[in-house]
Amino acid sequence: MYVEKWDKESRNFRKQFPSETTYSTNVVNGELLFQIQTYAASQQTGGAKQTIQFNKQGAIDLIEILKREFNLPL
Repeated sequence: MYVEKWDKESRNFRKQFPSETTYSTNVVNGELLFQIQTYAASQQTGGAKQTIQFNKQGAIDLIEILKREFNLPL
């Protein structure tokens, strides 16, 4: 999944169980992309459970969201 825009949604959720998480970067068509992969608790499935990609602007937007939501210093 490639993130073009971050929209806030109001919903209740529970804390998930920890899972293996990795990240990677790659240049695709001249654009640097950042990718996060999460994996099932059991590696029997063999592949990533969820993959999220975003570009530099998506990263900037996400950093601003995290600063605001966690009340982090600017």
